[in-house]
Amino acid sequence: MYDRLLAEYGPQGWWPAETDFEMLVGAVLTQNTTWTNVERALTNMKKADALNAAALRDTDLERLAAMIHPSGYFNAKARKLRALGEFLARYDDDLIRLFRSKPLLELRKELLAVFGIGPETADSMLLYAGGLPIFVIDSYTLRVLDRMRSGGRELKYETAQRLFHRDKGIDPERHYGEFHALIVAHGKDTCRASDPACDQCPVLDMCRTGPRTVA
Repeated sequence: MYDRLLAEYGPQGWWPAETDFEMLVGAVLTQNTTWTNVERALTNMKKADALNAAALRDTDLERLAAMIHPSGYFNAKARKLRALGEFLARYDDDLIRLFRSKPLLELRKELLAVFGIGPETADSMLLYAGGLPIFVIDSYTLRVLDRMRSGGRELKYETAQRLFHRDKGIDPERHYGEFHALIVAHGKDTCRASDPACDQCPVLDMCRTGPRTVA
């Protein structure tokens, strides 16, 4: 599947952020919105010199919410960013220290205890900013897997993640980030939530539901 998607969509080069810190902030801002909206919010933060951990802690929440307004749910996300900034203070705002501080699963548990950080956000941070071997599961991944494996039976986050973690043909260091990004591209362009383009699918022969739509 990885090889087919890579041939179809090409390297994705994720995560689309200039720095690891920007990636952390983006992982919070992208909740329930598009990356285009996130980019607008990040631009506002850069102009205000607020794209740093100290600013997340010290900026008035109302002002921070105004900066990130394009991302939607801005009041809630301002509180989430404040919590992220306070969390990073435990590590002196040093991301290298953060991601090398303890075993992966222990660090993941610590991130999940931060207000506003759920499994997808935590795993995105660990994989894309920390370079740690954990597969990110999002709505695109769940949709593609549901259609390919079970014909509609909904998978849980942890169940889907185990499928990738158990696959010995996937190199966690080389493939996890790219594979996740390719699945997102596939879910956006071809395996869409409605009106999927099954006749153009590069993995149609692997899918349990797609062939019925083009029969």
